[in-house]
Amino acid sequence: MTDRPLRILIVGASLRTGSYNVALARLAARRVGETGAEADLVPYAELAVPDYDADAERADGVPPAALAFRDRLRAADALIIAAPEYNHSIPGSLKNLIDWTSRIKPQPFWGGNGMLLSASPSLVGGNRGAWALRVPLEHLGMRVYPEMFSLAQAGQALTPEGEFVDSKLAGRFDTAIEGFLELVEATVRYADLKRRTSG
Repeated sequence: MTDRPLRILIVGASLRTGSYNVALARLAARRVGETGAEADLVPYAELAVPDYDADAERADGVPPAALAFRDRLRAADALIIAAPEYNHSIPGSLKNLIDWTSRIKPQPFWGGNGMLLSASPSLVGGNRGAWALRVPLEHLGMRVYPEMFSLAQAGQALTPEGEFVDSKLAGRFDTAIEGFLELVEATVRYADLKRRTSG
């Protein structure tokens, strides 16, 4: 075990009231907390940044919301993102946040662990968007967990309160989160051991 609880940053990447992906992020935060880890569930509105503009970056630097996201990434052991699928890809606002944050040095995604969740009223559960999200994150050096959880027909799969209707589906979700946390813990424990033995 690590000497401290794992800290997991969780983002529900949607501004829509009643968003299925925000509900999924809340379920992930609850499950993270139940394992004894700490969940940092950030409201997506706090991460709003302007469109990336190299001229604006030269003139004004990186916007405060991207710097705040950087700080939360650095304070966390891993990142979980629940994001909707827009036209077989990811929301422009999320890609824009990633682009701005990637401009910060040292690059804050590098070497981190990430897990992707998605929810959609469709039969594929936003899975194509999750696959698209892997591309920039892996390009930036994040180790994205192989198993992605995609919730299909989310309007029927979740209660109005944001709970799973089906207990088996809830169990599969919990197992996926737990598997990811085990990997994160092993990574953190190895990094701690490496520092102690090389110091």
